[in-house]
Amino acid sequence: MDPLITVSDGWVFGSDCWLHLLWALPVIGIVWFAASRAAESRLKRFADPQLQPLIIGQPIRWHAWCRSLLMLLALGALIIGIARPQSDPHEIDVELKGRDVVFLLDVSRSMLAQDVAPNRLERAKLWINDLADELKNDRVGLVAFAGSSAVISPLTTDKLFFKLALEELDTQAVPIGGTNIGDAIRRTMSMVFVGDDESMLAHRDIVLITDGEDQESLPVRAAQAAGENGVRIIALGIGSKEGTSVPADPMNPERANTNVRSRLESASLTQIAAATPDGVYLEVGTGTIDLAKVYRDLIAAADQRTIESSQSIQYSERFALLLWIAFGAIIIESAMLPAYGRRKPCGLLQSS
Repeated sequence: MDPLITVSDGWVFGSDCWLHLLWALPVIGIVWFAASRAAESRLKRFADPQLQPLIIGQPIRWHAWCRSLLMLLALGALIIGIARPQSDPHEIDVELKGRDVVFLLDVSRSMLAQDVAPNRLERAKLWINDLADELKNDRVGLVAFAGSSAVISPLTTDKLFFKLALEELDTQAVPIGGTNIGDAIRRTMSMVFVGDDESMLAHRDIVLITDGEDQESLPVRAAQAAGENGVRIIALGIGSKEGTSVPADPMNPERANTNVRSRLESASLTQIAAATPDGVYLEVGTGTIDLAKVYRDLIAAADQRTIESSQSIQYSERFALLLWIAFGAIIIESAMLPAYGRRKPCGLLQSS
């Protein structure tokens, strides 16, 4: 947490909100004083002041004040310690490490098949949205494809922008129908990963989500070229192998009532993933998948590269000193004798 309040030159508090509790110390002191006066008043009603030393002993007023001050000191030191006092500011180099992850999402009309509720495309968007909450320092991008492809989000660390771009994505994002996976992979390499130097080659992933129905775009050859440049493809196959009917072209009145059958093509997706180093094919079918867990197991656990370097001011924590003061005050208060001294001897008992 960044320091919030500067106390003096080089001193700050990291969690200053706790300092408001210091206002409670005067209230506690007043309550304690009122309670002690009430106790004295009740004691006076119980026994004559001259007889009190014989019954409970001679009160030691400075002793009671010391114990109360020690408890207030312990509370004050504890509150200030929780507020995290810090000093000794110094600059440190901060490196954000991560990977470049591009989601290659099929938005062809076959992704409107409802063998996965509500349909293949919306289910895939839900998976990606859940994964975006797990991303740490990775740069993330989004490419939509059908018969052609379009870069919806370039590589960015702005997760909010990425999620907004994902939310707006539909089958109208790409004007040409069809499913050309190979062209989408090549566009990702030429327009999203463009400019990467050799140090980035082994730190890039393409997460391909599709039903795998490709129309002669040579996807395996495109994947091999990507693999030669150090890019790994994690392919997710969605849809039923038996296939389901979808409208051929719902925007065309002449073909609105014409259906085509769309089925999952696992064989081609398996070959695409295998063409890249450490590539993985995960067949989801009509079920579901925890894409966030896939990210943690396959992407976050892989080698990372430096995404961004910067300098930051770091402070040394000083809360331990305050906690030791609080602990010491409590120990001393506990070790002190009761607030009343030895009782005075009773003359009647002595004469007997």
